[in-house]
Parts: sequence; C-alpha cells; structure tokens
Amino acid sequence: MPSEPRPAWQLTTDLDAFLARAEKFLHSAPAPHTALLSVTDTLRVRGLQAYGEGEPLFGTYADGDGTVRGALVRTPPHRLSLSPLDPEAVDALARRLADVSPDLPGVATESATAEAFARAWEKHTGATAAPSMSQRLYRLGTLTPPEPAPPGGPRVATAADRELLVRWHREFGEAIGERAAMDSGAWADSRIAYGGATFWETPDGTPVAMAGVTRRTAGQVRVAPVYTPADLRGRGYGGAVTVAVTRAALDAGAAEVLLFTDLDNPTSNVLYQRIGYRPVRDFGQYDFT
Repeated sequence: MPSEPRPAWQLTTDLDAFLARAEKFLHSAPAPHTALLSVTDTLRVRGLQAYGEGEPLFGTYADGDGTVRGALVRTPPHRLSLSPLDPEAVDALARRLADVSPDLPGVATESATAEAFARAWEKHTGATAAPSMSQRLYRLGTLTPPEPAPPGGPRVATAADRELLVRWHREFGEAIGERAAMDSGAWADSRIAYGGATFWETPDGTPVAMAGVTRRTAGQVRVAPVYTPADLRGRGYGGAVTVAVTRAALDAGAAEVLLFTDLDNPTSNVLYQRIGYRPVRDFGQYDFT
C-alpha cells in the first residue's frame, strides 16, 4: 500500500490563495494567530506593499488531506511571522526558506516556536540568531477602569490629527527600540481611515496619550500601540486611553480584545493586568546575522 503523504509546506505570493487555504485555521484560534490575522487583513485592505516594497510571502503547512496545521507570513524587509508550530514543521520550514529566502532578517512568533526556528535557521544556514524582544500576549477578562480616571476624555483621531499621529508613532518605535512594521505616514492614514486611533485629551483639548486598535477580524481586536510622551507619563493617561479603546471595541462587537506587552517593561505589564487583561502566552523575536 502507498504510504500516506507527509505534511508539507506550500509557499505562495498570492494572498487570496493563501487565505483560501489558511483562513479556517487562522480563525480557529484568533489569539495566538492575532499577528497573522491583522497583517493579512492590512494587506488585503491597503495593498501588498503596505509594509514595504518587497513581495510578501505566505505559506501553509498541511497534512496530505489538506488539513492546515501551520501558517507563515513574511512582509519584506521585516521578520518572518509564524503560527505556533511543531518541531517537524519548524525544521522543514527552515530548510525550505534557507533556499528561497536566505536573507531572512529574523522571526517572530510564540516563544517555543521562535526559539526552535532560530536554532533550525542556524543549523541550515550557518547564520547567528540572537533574541531581540520578549513579549506577552494578554486577553481582556473583565474590564476594570482605574479610579479615579485622569481629567479629560477620549477622542477618535481624524485627518486633522495626522501630523501628531505620525510623530507619536515614530516616537513610539524609537522608545521601544524597534523598527516600525509600517511607515509612520502610512500607519496614520490607515488608522484614520477606520477610526483606529484614539487620543486621551485634557479638559482643554490637549492630546496627552494615544492608543491604536486593529480592525476586527475573526472576532478579535488588538490594542496597538499605546503611547504617552515621556514628559506626560505617570499620570494615568495611558491606562485611561487603553480603557477607552477597549470599551469601544467591546461596544462595537469584538468577542476578544488583545494586546502585547514588552516583558522588559514591568510598568505596562502591571498596568494592563490592573485594568483586566490576563496573560495568554509569551512570544519571542530573534534577529539573524
């Protein structure tokens, strides 16, 4: 009798073909797949060059009967994004990408998969993999606004706020030491288009913090980024604007509200748990040289 076909990776540059194969799998667990869901949604709405001029690459890891067990998205020049994968899938992917994408700058996914892929990439390419950031994914439990709230209130950003959004998005990237996935101008235009950025304003109308949210996909919305200028921190503005966008997402019908934190920032991890977010799992990023 012929043996059963082994699970294998199928790579493509066709977003529609990828989504036709992977959408059910990605929607089956929106939280661990949140990055893949939001990136593919942005590519679908804003075009394939939303994150850079390079041609995106997509992939699915499937059994012989077509059941998808893993997925990847890469938007050059950024790191590879992966779903959680088993060791066999990780090694097969590293071996395949070593031939078709040897310039891969890094990987970002849940911690065990990230480390396994980093080690496999070193084995198959001779590159060096170094950890660059550890994150924790949180899911909202019961929203618990801090009391008392700072004076003022939330306001959704409009086209008139574009210059400030661009500047704060750029400052946020500098503050965390990470290259932004999207050009700051393109990010601002995208968020303005669907009301995806909100300010906390003081009573005199001065913006003092901002929070962005992704579009809702597979029932989930992710809060990103949250930024307060350095000279305005410690006054509750970041927590207040996070509560505001979280409440708005729930009111608009989101089944889940998620966010990532930098594990090296204890302040933000404490803050988000205080307002009702609960840990889901840890994620890691590696850079390759």
